[in-house]
Amino acid sequence: MLYSIIVPCYKSSHTIRELVELTSAKMEEMGRTPFEFVLVDDCSPDNGETISLLKELADEYESVHVVELAQNSGQHNAVMAGLNYAKGDVLIAMDDDLQTHPSQLPILFEAFDQGYDIVYGHYPQKHHSLFRNFGSWVNYTSVRILIGKPKDLKTSSFWIIKKFVRDYVIQYKSHYTHLQGLFLRTTRNIASVPVEHFDRGYGQSGYTFKKLIELWSNIMGYSIVPLRIATRVGVFFAVLSILGAIAIILKKIFAPTSAVGWYSLIVSIFFLSGLIMIFLGLIGEYLGRMFQGMSNNPQYVVRDFYTGAPEGKSKKGDISK
Repeated sequence: MLYSIIVPCYKSSHTIRELVELTSAKMEEMGRTPFEFVLVDDCSPDNGETISLLKELADEYESVHVVELAQNSGQHNAVMAGLNYAKGDVLIAMDDDLQTHPSQLPILFEAFDQGYDIVYGHYPQKHHSLFRNFGSWVNYTSVRILIGKPKDLKTSSFWIIKKFVRDYVIQYKSHYTHLQGLFLRTTRNIASVPVEHFDRGYGQSGYTFKKLIELWSNIMGYSIVPLRIATRVGVFFAVLSILGAIAIILKKIFAPTSAVGWYSLIVSIFFLSGLIMIFLGLIGEYLGRMFQGMSNNPQYVVRDFYTGAPEGKSKKGDISK
């Protein structure tokens, strides 16, 4: 059985070597061999420091393979690239900053050995900023509402999956990748276990407010709930306008001298607005479904692929996957 460890790398020249060495030692200690690393450089803007170090690791370790992306594609798309190049029967995802620490792998494997298809590590206490924690809460709530994630399922970027899950997930070709959505489409045999969240080994998170918003918006591609909400809001305002019209009629009957022009205008606006939102919601249902199937933006573009070579010198591999 081969284990594939996928790590999206973004300005990780100060931490990735330690991560590879600690993870290798822990995997050997657990007897989880053989294993491979698929390190995906997400076009790190650090003057080539990250990709140079990744190539060095591929030179030194036969188990290290490097996927170099031509442009920044985001963490989820970078992981998707790693999933496409990984050859393992069991696949593990970790961050490059040592917050998903190799020392916690036995906890995930203990649950995984119980027969789950996917095991997430979650953090009872996070070493993130308040802003990042708020973003995580918004994402958690959105996923639970939009795609029906179980309330007790807590997730993170630290997980183990079986090969059949990977085989299904990589069939998804849209640019708007959200791994939780894809995993929940595949199976509900999922566990989450508490693990320790370590401090970052170096630097700060690469997630800006803009990137968090973009990641959150990707979940819209896995649900038509927002479109249904628009329809329901339209129905609400339409019903409200009908009730208002009834109230105006009753008022005119019991108080014939009262002016009703302003009220009738507001009711008309509410009624027409409600109808518009109803039909926009219905049209959106069809457009949303078409959009999900017709988006052809690439998830990622691979510039080069380097694979560990027995002779101690990395060689370019086949980048077509």
